[in-house]
Amino acid sequence: MSADRIARQHRKTKETDINLTLNLDGCGTTQLDTGIGFFDHMLDGFARHGFFDLKVQVQGDLIVDTHHSIEDTGIVLGNAIRFATKDKKGLKRYGSCILPMDETLVLCAIDLCGRPYFSFEGEFTAERIGYMETEMVREFFYAISYSAGMNLHMKILSGINNHHMVEGLFKAFGRALDEATGKDPRIKDIMSTKGSL
Repeated sequence: MSADRIARQHRKTKETDINLTLNLDGCGTTQLDTGIGFFDHMLDGFARHGFFDLKVQVQGDLIVDTHHSIEDTGIVLGNAIRFATKDKKGLKRYGSCILPMDETLVLCAIDLCGRPYFSFEGEFTAERIGYMETEMVREFFYAISYSAGMNLHMKILSGINNHHMVEGLFKAFGRALDEATGKDPRIKDIMSTKGSL
């Protein structure tokens, strides 16, 4: 385990107070308390399937709704990814996953290029799952892509059950990010013809 692959982030606003620790070289252990049960469940799936150790503590204005807590967690997680990958030397840079979950099939593709771009294709038929609004799935990953500086493409290729669709996206993101942040001994510098990202 290398200390330079661990990021500790804290962000406090009038709406949220978030402490997050991400270890890219973990084994999938989590300590999660966002105040939103289904969101905790999704973060657990992301970490376990990406083999990341993740600690998240969120104090948010849930009396309003889940928006600020989920979006700000995305911002903080994106910052942690950016910090943990540093100059991206030796990293594979790209990662992708097509993941099945029962009747659902989702796609996630990542480029840790330093340039934010987010594309999301998929629709949910339920307004919320547990206490989490389904519209916040897109907002969460949008926040990650822009604070991490990554190209992130996500598609729900097929699906009926909203729980399966959301969970598939979080797990696919974990697996794709694990691949993108993985190191390859053949890559001596930065995976770019420009020599920098």
